[in-house]
Amino acid sequence: MYRARLERDFKHWIDKGLLQDNAARAMLAEYDGRESTFRAGRVLLILAALLLSASILLLVAANWEALPRLARVAGIVALIWGFHFAAGWLLRAGRAAFAAAALVLGAAAFGGGIALIGQMYHLSGDAADAALLWFVGAGLSAFAFRSATMATAAGGLAWFYFATILTEGAFPTISDWHLWSVPVLAVIVVLLVRFTEAGRARHLAYLLVLSWLAWLYLDSPSLAFAAGLAALGLAAFLVATLPGSPLRQLALDAGSAPAFYSFALTLLGFTGLQYEAVGVTSEIATGAGTLLVALLGIALAGAQNGAVRYLGYVAFAGELLYLAFETLGSMLGTSGFFLISGLVVACIAWLVIRIEGHMARTRQAEVSQ
Repeated sequence: MYRARLERDFKHWIDKGLLQDNAARAMLAEYDGRESTFRAGRVLLILAALLLSASILLLVAANWEALPRLARVAGIVALIWGFHFAAGWLLRAGRAAFAAAALVLGAAAFGGGIALIGQMYHLSGDAADAALLWFVGAGLSAFAFRSATMATAAGGLAWFYFATILTEGAFPTISDWHLWSVPVLAVIVVLLVRFTEAGRARHLAYLLVLSWLAWLYLDSPSLAFAAGLAALGLAAFLVATLPGSPLRQLALDAGSAPAFYSFALTLLGFTGLQYEAVGVTSEIATGAGTLLVALLGIALAGAQNGAVRYLGYVAFAGELLYLAFETLGSMLGTSGFFLISGLVVACIAWLVIRIEGHMARTRQAEVSQ
């Protein structure tokens, strides 16, 4: 999608005489040569590796009881090391895509080995411990081979670990290290992403932290916790976007993620505050604060960051509709609610048109300078 838009923009600039045709081709070639660029063949190769992994593990499991114990352990170890040695050889031969597939096979064999050996020797522990060990193996593989594919796999396994904790029962208490292991894993994933230049895989870590915070609030909702989330998110968002902030340029160099996820955390906190609000007055006050935050996000980062802009629109519209339903709509009935909703949506449309027109004029003025 991004490449298609980039190609359209280049064509538009070439037609206007702003860009030379050979320069556009050179820039597209450079983009296509990046390791993180989407390629259908690479994705299909990874999917094939996953299917082969499932086939191997099912074959081993089906014949597990017929194999001697020593042969079981030796076979699992041979699979793990064999795939990793194959990955190293393929990297030296310049076949990065096949090396990534071999690493996926090795990681799958490692995860299957954890489960099978645990079953064979009746080792104590739970599924979360096994998922954490699997994450460690994938992370070491990503670091050793500097593999973007394995960094992405580590991000997926961090999510698997989090899901395993949630599905096993009660979340650990605040004194339990398991409680803080989720954000630690997210930090490790970010470091692996930066080291391997995995690019988009960083969103797995950011979304994991947001989901972890949201789950903590849902598990133990409180006004103080919601206010803390809102304050933390707003402070981070202002540091990343406010003109004159010493960290604003660093955040801009990091892309759209710092502004977007800090803004999302702010709205998450205000959603909690809205839930904690009791009475019409507190609901309206919290709603007004949410509307101001949404407009602040659009004003500070909307022109440069489309994700923040659209999230701000959604938050603004959703909050207006919520307030209309909770206050006037509840008094006027269903027909009144739809009437108010139509008027609110019309006002939002007018406001969006004015904001986007202002942003377009601002960008045009910056280009002319």
